[in-house]
Amino acid sequence: MMEHLHDDKIKFLEEKANAIRESIIEMLLEAKSGHTAGPLGLADIFAAFYFHILKHDPKNPSWEERDRLVLSNGHVCPVLYATMAHAGYFPVEELKTLRKFGSRLQGHPHREFLPALETSSGPLGSGLSQVVGMAIADRIDHGRSSSKSFYCIVGDGELNEGQNWEAIMLAGKEELQNLTVIVDRNNIQIDGFTEDIMPLEPLPQKWEAFNWHVQEVNGHDMRDIVGAVEQARAVFAKPSVIIAHTIPGRGVDFTERRFEWHGNPPGKGPGDVVPQAEQGGNAMAQLRTLGGRIKSEHE
Repeated sequence: MMEHLHDDKIKFLEEKANAIRESIIEMLLEAKSGHTAGPLGLADIFAAFYFHILKHDPKNPSWEERDRLVLSNGHVCPVLYATMAHAGYFPVEELKTLRKFGSRLQGHPHREFLPALETSSGPLGSGLSQVVGMAIADRIDHGRSSSKSFYCIVGDGELNEGQNWEAIMLAGKEELQNLTVIVDRNNIQIDGFTEDIMPLEPLPQKWEAFNWHVQEVNGHDMRDIVGAVEQARAVFAKPSVIIAHTIPGRGVDFTERRFEWHGNPPGKGPGDVVPQAEQGGNAMAQLRTLGGRIKSEHE
């Protein structure tokens, strides 16, 4: 049972999300490679999960009764690593080792290097199949009375992969009511906008056709995110999907809504708005105002 989401907790979660964004920029600047847009856009969702929604224990990552969260679009792992560090899974200072030789923080999550991860990920489209398998195995072991919840975060671009739809069909058939998928609906992928590359709409109706309970939320609104998860937990005999509308590059004005920032770090992104040499400092300056612009949007 989640605690009540009072105003002070919302402020705490928003501050955590912004701290995660700062860490993402610092990591990418140090690594000089990696993805910017997706991780910044997912910071609110990850803060909500690791600091309010998930049943987990950073001091005992293998706790059998923990909820499972699988990151399918593994290229956005800077947001996962930053969130886990801020939650206490490993020192925040270790984030500076992102993508370095011998680091536990590989460019795509690698469970053998960092056992606190639920899966290794990178090949797009496979995470949903993995979590469906986990949920089915848990039902075999514990029946429908299991206390665990299973979550999977997927990118909208990876829904181009047919394997996802096989997993979606199986989960609907098996009525996996303790499974919730969060779609990062940021409308971009590495080559452009999703609706230009391979149109996904009408996306809600597609999931509904496979026997899923569907919700759409603002992926930057803590009440929306938490409320949707609470509703998903109350659904009987259906898996749930939360289509979270997010802004890629959220919090840094020159990265927002631009697919060119999908796979580029600050310092190597398009220099038409901010010169490459100034991108890191400019991004950190914006975020250190607690996303002054973001904050004002809520006032």
